Amino acid sequence: MLIPLTRQTLEQVIPVMGTGPQYNYCWGTWQDFLRRLLISLVAVVIFWLLGYLFGDAFQTVKLILDIIAGLYWLWGPAYLATLRNNTYRRYPYGGFWRGRVLDAYITEELIGEKEAVDKRGELIVIENRERRINVQVGDNSGFTTRIQAPLKRIHKSIRPGAVAELIVLSQSPDLSTFAKLTDIYLPQQNLWIGEYPYLRRDVFTQMSQDIGKSDRFKHRVR
Repeated sequence: MLIPLTRQTLEQVIPVMGTGPQYNYCWGTWQDFLRRLLISLVAVVIFWLLGYLFGDAFQTVKLILDIIAGLYWLWGPAYLATLRNNTYRRYPYGGFWRGRVLDAYITEELIGEKEAVDKRGELIVIENRERRINVQVGDNSGFTTRIQAPLKRIHKSIRPGAVAELIVLSQSPDLSTFAKLTDIYLPQQNLWIGEYPYLRRDVFTQMSQDIGKSDRFKHRVR
């Protein structure tokens, strides 16, 4: 089932600014935090040197830049989330898609490599692998797709046949082709699956409930 959405609804469910889950995702690891903190410190030092060179004429601008640079470690994730959201918001058309889980399986994916030196002084490549859940979904029209995400214990509850919902984005007014897909929501398990939480979950779950009630009303009338 595919239901076209208005532009207003799309902008509500895919926000401009990052949500809490999006901010947490973009916060990253402690290494990412230290990297942002280092950038903040370097930027503050640079602006301090510019203030020293240009004197009083630069002080007002320097204060503003100091605040912005000094807090980069804090607002950086929000900025990254906004950029990610806008890559999806730029598509003019979208729809609410509902299908079923066709299959769910686990794979081990290579997510990074780094070089190191072993005890004999030889250069070796260390692979960083991660176990991931792969969820294949589809509907009666023949459309199928696969969403992948880091494996969690709660994913054990995923079963073939479960209802699956997501937002599709397109350049076509009739949604004949899909350019982007969001993370998947399994309403029966109240479970989200995806690499990045693109949707405002409160808005989407309310949309899911409203559509579900509408479908049940139609079936009763028939």
